[in-house]
Amino acid sequence: MVKQAFGAISATALAALWSAPAAAAWTLNLREGVTELSREIYGLHMLILWICVVIAVAVFGVMIYSIATFRKSKGAVPADFDHNTKAEIIWTVIPVLILVAMAVPAARTLVKIEDTRGAELTVKVTGYQWKWQYDYVDDGVAFFSTLSSASNEARQLDSGVDVHQVENYLLDVDNPMVVPVNTKVRVLVTAADVIHNWWVPDFGMKKDAIPGYINELWFRADTVGTYRGQCAELCGRDHGFMPVVVKVVEQAEYDTWLAGQKAARQAAATPAAQTAGAAAPTTTNANETTTTVLVANAE
Repeated sequence: MVKQAFGAISATALAALWSAPAAAAWTLNLREGVTELSREIYGLHMLILWICVVIAVAVFGVMIYSIATFRKSKGAVPADFDHNTKAEIIWTVIPVLILVAMAVPAARTLVKIEDTRGAELTVKVTGYQWKWQYDYVDDGVAFFSTLSSASNEARQLDSGVDVHQVENYLLDVDNPMVVPVNTKVRVLVTAADVIHNWWVPDFGMKKDAIPGYINELWFRADTVGTYRGQCAELCGRDHGFMPVVVKVVEQAEYDTWLAGQKAARQAAATPAAQTAGAAAPTTTNANETTTTVLVANAE
């Protein structure tokens, strides 16, 4: 009876495990992403993975065959040799060739990851506790990106909000980074207080944001959409509440967005300049005052 019950429970668990939603949640491999770098990294990962699989099958296959075939119960006796030059050459040359075959594509990809030349857009990203600042270096546009109000409200203790009903809970912001599609974007990453880490899985890129130091990365997204990431470095109490959101749009939409940002920045700066001008104290030229007094006395 116990065995039957255990079998039924096991079958139910396996069925649930291999159901479509569960299988989707158990995705363990890298994602291919939406950039040329992310796909190249994915391809390199799969190449190395299959090389390791082939090596493992070969090595463990020989081990299992040797253990089964040359066991003592079948009358096997220990080999009577202590040196074989040919065998030593073979087991030295083969691993060297395998390592070279793995190192060449890996080195090529690493060089490409660090090559930021020819960037068409440069964005400086600064990490704060606990938000991001995006500064479009060549366009004079800058803004902060913080956790969206819906997620921020839901995360509060005793808020009463069901987080499962909040869209993109803890992965949404008020002001996402916006970039045009099919554009090489150079990202300068730094921090203003402690170490953070700017990470977008679909771009295949992750860089530490270190105070007083600038790291750089690049990406070229070829698919329009919204891509979400997180700070990947434990940076303090609210580390889990500073997501990264990048919106990739068509060039025309990006131009419209950029023009709107510039107009809003200029509109905000104009009243401030007027207020500063109105508040400036009126000064009197001391030389003019002295001259006026002397003329009056002379008369």
